Order: sequence, then C-alpha cells, then structure tokens
Amino acid sequence: MIGDMVREVGQGVGMFSVSQDEAAAIQKAFHESGEWAAVVELRRHFPIQDNVNALNAVRAIVRWARPPHAAPADTPV
Repeated sequence: MIGDMVREVGQGVGMFSVSQDEAAAIQKAFHESGEWAAVVELRRHFPIQDNVNALNAVRAIVRWARPPHAAPADTPV
C-alpha cells in the first residue's frame, strides 16, 4: 500500500499485492487452523467476497516460500 491509497479487490481488479506480513499471517492461520481460517485472515486484509477466488488466493499464498538469501558478493564460491 502506498500512502493512504485504499486497495480494492474483487471489483474488476485482476491482481493485488500481498506484503510479507500479510502472507505470514495467512500462512499461520492456514497451518494452525486450515484453509477456511486462512480465508478469514485473507479477508481481514482484502475484501474478496467470492469464496472460490479467496480460497484460490489462500492456496497460492500458502505455497509461497521466502527466497534463499543470496551470498554476499565478496564471498568466495
């Protein structure tokens, strides 16, 4: 989110961005309580009303992994 812009999802918008904190909260809800708890968490952050789209978004977010840290440039390989 940039400045005070409001993000609207589900009103003809094809994609949206998820911060690392939002993704972590959704993943935590999924792992602790399942898919539908993660859908509830997703909806706390994004107004997605359609269950199919919300569930698909949750499933995609849960599959995300943090990228591995790149080795510093001055480290010999």
